Amino acid sequence: ELGTSMPEQHAPLPLEIKGLRKSFARGKGRVEALRGVSLALETGSVNALLGPDGAGKTTLIRLATGIMVPDEGSVAVLGMDSVGQAQDIQSAIGYMPQRFGLYEDLSVQENLDLYADLQGVGRDERGERYQSLMTMTNLAPFLDRLAGRLSGGMKQKLGLACSLLKTPRFLLLDEPTVGVDPLSRRELWSIVDTLVRQDDITVLVSTAYLDEAARCDQVFILQEGELIGQGTPDSFIKEARGRTWRVTPETTPRVVQSRLFGKPGIVDATLESGRVRVVTRDADLPESLFREAGAEAPEAVDPVFEDGFMLLLNQGMEAASPALKVNKARGGGDGTAISVTDLERRFGDFYAVKGLTFSVERGEIFGLLGPNGAGKSTTFRMLCGLLPATGGTLEVGGLNLRRAAAKARKNLGYMAQKFSLYGQLSVIENLDFFSKVYGLSGSRREERVQWALDELDLAGQAETTSGELPFGFRQRLSLACALMHEPDILFLDEPTSGVDPLARRQFWARINSLAEQGVTVVVTTHFMEEAEYCDRMLIMMAGELLAQGTPDEIRRFAGTDGHETIEKAFIALVEKRRAQEKEG
Repeated sequence: ELGTSMPEQHAPLPLEIKGLRKSFARGKGRVEALRGVSLALETGSVNALLGPDGAGKTTLIRLATGIMVPDEGSVAVLGMDSVGQAQDIQSAIGYMPQRFGLYEDLSVQENLDLYADLQGVGRDERGERYQSLMTMTNLAPFLDRLAGRLSGGMKQKLGLACSLLKTPRFLLLDEPTVGVDPLSRRELWSIVDTLVRQDDITVLVSTAYLDEAARCDQVFILQEGELIGQGTPDSFIKEARGRTWRVTPETTPRVVQSRLFGKPGIVDATLESGRVRVVTRDADLPESLFREAGAEAPEAVDPVFEDGFMLLLNQGMEAASPALKVNKARGGGDGTAISVTDLERRFGDFYAVKGLTFSVERGEIFGLLGPNGAGKSTTFRMLCGLLPATGGTLEVGGLNLRRAAAKARKNLGYMAQKFSLYGQLSVIENLDFFSKVYGLSGSRREERVQWALDELDLAGQAETTSGELPFGFRQRLSLACALMHEPDILFLDEPTSGVDPLARRQFWARINSLAEQGVTVVVTTHFMEEAEYCDRMLIMMAGELLAQGTPDEIRRFAGTDGHETIEKAFIALVEKRRAQEKEG
């Protein structure tokens, strides 16, 4: 009949969660991973999921994929119930788990074929889809390479390609940029921005990078299983207005930062282009604190998303500064701890490291940076005596590693990227085991185990198996194990990869305190803002030296005023080298 209108049909939301609860057995008790969480995502939006380690981010994402079943509440994905229609949901969405979910003993092509089979992508559709994704990710030349032999950035892009084979309506990415360099992060977000937005795909991404969250449409923040904040990035920035400052240090920037971090009235203190950025709880400034810390009068600066995030996370509590007290008395910080000349490592005809020369002074924090596949891990393993060099000279702690590797290793601490802990052993059993490995026994071993429990706040988790610990606790336990024998030189390989922003700050407060007590620290990291904590750093690519110097010297590669970020300098150096390689 004329004039009769049909009721408007609303498309179901990509994700609608109501009263979600989920708990897990841990030890003799249970842990509530999610406690009454409710949220909804708009179609075609890009959304960030943030929160400290153990907040419930991965649990929420797995519930949204139908992999897990909730204890209470409901999860609707594209209008489908996550319990009754889990298989339909998994056919309609794209999901990239942590560590990218690849089969490392299959080639790039075989991974694509396997995921196409699993997602029901027909043979006739594959050619064009493969070509489009391989062009977008620049993986076309590597189809025959085993996934296990790809760099971290290439694994990340292959994982993303596998999750996009069927142009999903909803894409879930769980920590997609963990352990990859700044260029690879930028490339992933370029793919998300172009492909995802042009196809109107909704995205939910959990991330430890606050700059990634700042570019999303909506941000959801979890803490201890509860949703404590949600809104646009601008809404968080607004909360920090009038409480953000920048101070110019009169002494070493990292020393001033560590003196300010965790002080009453100060919510956050971070390094930013050679200066210290501070967030205060109130608009009234505790100016005496800045003078005591060795900084000039603060100047007001515009807030950024990170400032608002830290304010929310620290609401009602002070961020304690977890300095580490080491027992062993050390001599002054003079002298060379590590000396490397013309270092090389060949694998057959391939040079993983070639002609590398640098030195590290005692009590210095020295950074080893580079894109994925640059040769950092190979260099690192040679410095620790875990891999023999095939050329050059290498002295650590005054000992030639090519002649006295075993003797040199006794004075080194090593914290591996994947936290080399025994997952079936408890915290205290791991500490006992590593202290025995380092030759400690009797009352000395007991003393060091107690030191680790007290100094790294592990006493409350002493009986928990390490495999059940949240990431931040595993990181602290791994650091404790590396320090059991009180080494003079500490090697940290990607120590904060996958760790939340708050745990990263606490970790660096501990490392700062170690350096101030004379421990020499060598660190690799993909968080370029963490390179600010280094006294000097080296950037390498394709096994060779690109640049080395203080943070101020490195920043000049990005601009003339020296106030650009190290990340911009890093990208400028790598892109310049890539352009030179293409030309010649």
